[in-house]
Amino acid sequence: MANGLIDSEVPAARLRAWWAHRQWLEGGPGGAHAGSSAAEVLAATGWARSVGGAAPYLGLFARAGLHREAVDAAVAGLEVHELPSARGCTYVLPAEDFALGLAAGAGVPESEIASAVKHLGVTRDEIEKLCLTIGHLLAPDAPLEPAAIREAAGGAVRSLGEAGRKRGVSTTLPLALGLLQARGQARRVPVNGRLDQQRYGYVRWDQPVRGSAAELAERYLAWAAPAAVRHLRWFTGFTAATAKAALAPLDLVTLPGTDLLLPAALVDEFESFEPPAEPSYALLAGIDGVHLLHRDLPRLLDPADAGRTLPAGRAGRSFGTEADPQSHVVVDRGRIVGLWEYDPEQREIVHQLYVPMDAALREAIDRTEAFVREELGDARGFSLDSPKSRAPRIEALRAAAG
Repeated sequence: MANGLIDSEVPAARLRAWWAHRQWLEGGPGGAHAGSSAAEVLAATGWARSVGGAAPYLGLFARAGLHREAVDAAVAGLEVHELPSARGCTYVLPAEDFALGLAAGAGVPESEIASAVKHLGVTRDEIEKLCLTIGHLLAPDAPLEPAAIREAAGGAVRSLGEAGRKRGVSTTLPLALGLLQARGQARRVPVNGRLDQQRYGYVRWDQPVRGSAAELAERYLAWAAPAAVRHLRWFTGFTAATAKAALAPLDLVTLPGTDLLLPAALVDEFESFEPPAEPSYALLAGIDGVHLLHRDLPRLLDPADAGRTLPAGRAGRSFGTEADPQSHVVVDRGRIVGLWEYDPEQREIVHQLYVPMDAALREAIDRTEAFVREELGDARGFSLDSPKSRAPRIEALRAAAG
């Protein structure tokens, strides 16, 4: 494209703003995407990483103003669901991606079983028989918790002893449950309907599993482009050969001076994109897709911020040398402009900002603080992120903020 941005190096600030634009982070909860459903947000911006923390709720609230009740209703109605998918990790997916997500993660339970066969004396036959037993126990609408499944299955579940405990697999039950989930024959559901509290039951399911590496690559680039092959490989877990084959049928453009790939179908939109002149703040989890789809933290940092030490961070480390933020993030047009945590004792957000406070930033903080306080009760980063474990980070943020 003559005289276009595709023919010249793209400024970092413009790239960051573009990524935020594609992530629906312009305008905040009351912006252009307000009123979109959880499924629409996830289909357009990518699967939301879920590890028993508040990330999916915070991301959906920041993008479309979705309140917890609406998200929980979407989960209950199977419009969206938490499934083992890319790299075998749990993400919240829209229904249209259930089959592809399960296909993306199908290899992980197989490798876990292969490891148990090799090291723990497990046989493939006993796992398949246990899957059949569990399948007969599960109902489509009455979740059974693992303890109840283990009791009802009786001798079909076998202890793997001290060797199993050392490998994090104390019985054969999780191996079978993982396989059933990957096959779309069992579904793990939150007992209280919430995505941020890890207590689950299992129900019977009949979900097709299908999708190719090329489909996943195409979907990924729709959310995350421009992105490099290394970014795609991080998200998908593809080998170099699989990534090369998956990208081969796609029509892609490489941004000059980079290894970043952009689908040709997005070139015109990218060329005409104008970054917002005014700040557009969002308070997101540290594992939000704006970071985790690429997991390339320096791309979201101003050079002046990359050298900052992190509150309660490791000695000798700077922000720009970390793989992930150690706290939740404040983002403005794709740039991380601060860190935050929620203090459940004081019922307030504690933050350290890299930019001056203004009315728009104050409003974004207050709005998110009210959402967490009134609807979530806490903003854990992951399932084991307790108020006690978070206390040093909270106090360090307070101290850093003066």
